[in-house]
Amino acid sequence: MKWLLAALLAAAAALAALWAGAPPAAASIALLGGIGAVALALYPQPREAPPATAPAEPVPATPAPAIADLVAAFEEPLLVVRDRRVLIANQAARDLLGAHIEGSDVRLAIRHPAAAERLAGEAAEAGTVRTELVGLGDLDRPWEMTVAPLPDGGRLVRLADQSQARAAERMRVDFVANASHELRTPLATLLGFLETLQDEAAAGDPATRERFVSIMFGEATRMRDLLDDLMSLSRIEADRFAAPRDTVDLAPLIEEVKKAVKPLAEGRKIIVENRAGSALVQGDRGQLAQLLNNLLANALKYGRPGTPVRIGLDDAGEDLLAITVADQGEGIAPEYIPRLTERFYRVDPGRSRQVGGTGLGLAIVKHIVNRHRGRLEIASVVGEGTQVRVLLPRATLVSQN
Repeated sequence: MKWLLAALLAAAAALAALWAGAPPAAASIALLGGIGAVALALYPQPREAPPATAPAEPVPATPAPAIADLVAAFEEPLLVVRDRRVLIANQAARDLLGAHIEGSDVRLAIRHPAAAERLAGEAAEAGTVRTELVGLGDLDRPWEMTVAPLPDGGRLVRLADQSQARAAERMRVDFVANASHELRTPLATLLGFLETLQDEAAAGDPATRERFVSIMFGEATRMRDLLDDLMSLSRIEADRFAAPRDTVDLAPLIEEVKKAVKPLAEGRKIIVENRAGSALVQGDRGQLAQLLNNLLANALKYGRPGTPVRIGLDDAGEDLLAITVADQGEGIAPEYIPRLTERFYRVDPGRSRQVGGTGLGLAIVKHIVNRHRGRLEIASVVGEGTQVRVLLPRATLVSQN
């Protein structure tokens, strides 16, 4: 606004000079100056652009952890190797191969012929290579050595313990072999007696035929029981991650199972002692009935004739309930107890088959207890008997308004 006012005043002064008789040249100069001032005021020239702002400093990236820190973070043995020398070894590798392997030749660090052959080359091989090793650390311990190339020409060597994987595979193979054997034995008996009955002499003797049919019925029943247990075990394992949500009262359930196993008792007493009061647990009623049935059946089969079987219900803390099944049998030596819950494991195979066991009863019990987030305890004294104790979580009752 100040520029515009000054320009108008200059133009007015030029007009006043012409009016007062000033020379036209001087008046024209004054008028041109005023017009220029007005133009500058109305159309100002663009101001000089301010100097460009300097580019902002780049935000420093989070520093990448050193490769030694990355290797140290792994629980499995890891080594970084270059030019056949161990540059970095994490604690697990030092524990396995030796505390002073860093800086040594990798073939001396991993003393194994297959490993030495794989790691002998100077340059990293294309792609990742896996090699089976046996004998590192323990004599029969299996390992998988994985060698992967690094961008700088070195190699990353990883040693993975395969003991659990091999044990699981061995269990699977043993399970299939045991199941096949358990089914094959009664099937062979059935086929043998059927072939005998095809003989006219045997078929014509009613006593012989009746005895053979009775044996065949027993073997067929054994096969059925084994298949039932295998199917039960499969169903329980399929549901092992799904915690049961129903509320089950164990007191009446025990009475039901007690009546169901009465034919096995052969006059022996089954004594129930409820010292827990409320016996509500969080569980699957069908599976808990199977658990009780298996424990009672075992106690009746292996207890001495004429001795009672006792079932106890007790408090085991604020949130737990304990079921105890005890017999007065021959008992089990301590060295056998850890294996009792293995599939098809029998302390005395001959006696187990004689009393009709499938070898899966306690394995099923263990899986049911695991699914119910409980605990299984087995104690036995040779000559006195065996006691099986199952701890189960009490039901969580939610009040409804």
